[in-house]
Amino acid sequence: MSDETEKKEKESDDEISLIDLFAILWRHKVLIIVITFIAAVGVVLYSIISLVLPPEESYYPNVYTPKALMLIENRSSGGNLSSMLGNMGSLASLAGVSMPVSSSFSELALFLIGTNSLLDSVVDHFNFIERYKINIKKSPKTSSRKRLKAALKASYDSKSSVLSISFTDIDPVFAKDVVDYCTAFLEKRFNELGLDKNLIEKENLEFNIGNTFQEIIQLEEESRNLELSVVSASPYGRLPAITMDINRISMELTAKRQVYTQLKVQYELLKVTIASEKPVFQILEMAEVPDQKSGPGRGKICIIVTLAAGFFSVFLAFVLNAISNIMKDPKAMAKLRGTREK
Repeated sequence: MSDETEKKEKESDDEISLIDLFAILWRHKVLIIVITFIAAVGVVLYSIISLVLPPEESYYPNVYTPKALMLIENRSSGGNLSSMLGNMGSLASLAGVSMPVSSSFSELALFLIGTNSLLDSVVDHFNFIERYKINIKKSPKTSSRKRLKAALKASYDSKSSVLSISFTDIDPVFAKDVVDYCTAFLEKRFNELGLDKNLIEKENLEFNIGNTFQEIIQLEEESRNLELSVVSASPYGRLPAITMDINRISMELTAKRQVYTQLKVQYELLKVTIASEKPVFQILEMAEVPDQKSGPGRGKICIIVTLAAGFFSVFLAFVLNAISNIMKDPKAMAKLRGTREK
């Protein structure tokens, strides 16, 4: 019977405590409403003013983030890329950066995006120091690199093998130009490193085909000139020497034509091979000027600040109630004064 009584008393105490909590909130309802209302109005005004001001003068301007997409084919690369990434990994470790060594072209692309050569090239090309008013007296190169790294982002999706590069700025046209420049720089670096052997062989064949074709044209021109000189030459003059030159040029011309034919056959076979394989680096989509901002989310900020102010006002109400109860309690006040109540 006593257990049931204790249980009822406990439930009664819980009921009273909930009523007391509600009473505290009701007693400080004006405080809660005023603080929440002031915070809500303040953050809305803050957002509106930041939106009305010009982007260059606004303390919270709209920003835009264009994005470019590239296909990075992670085909088996053998020892060349592995050794290259191994060397880059050792250099990165000396700089205090850990880089896993693998034969992945995607990891190489991500590594190249963060290299000083790309960062400095972008900074110099777009004059970051003047544009962002970087202090030239205090580490301008390091500061400009940090400013670029904060806005330049790259990510790789292993499922689709797509690498994305984006840049965030208040000027959408400028942001798009930076992304395009980084994309072109990365494509150029991939070509310079010679990672796609098919493209290198194709360029070499095109170069050799062009040179061989020009040599054939020159030999044909020399042959025509010699044939014309035969007509004007005397029977006992330079005719034997001219005939020997014609025979020599004819042999060279025949050999060059055979070489040209073989090069063209190799070139056409290589085109078939390239068409059947995916390139190592392929631009899928260049960046475009965004017509919609990527941030900031002013509506979300207004909601968060309003809710935070509401929670703070509730907490403040409980704190004020606790202080009031302590001040009304003689024992508690005596403890605070360091004296004992007689």
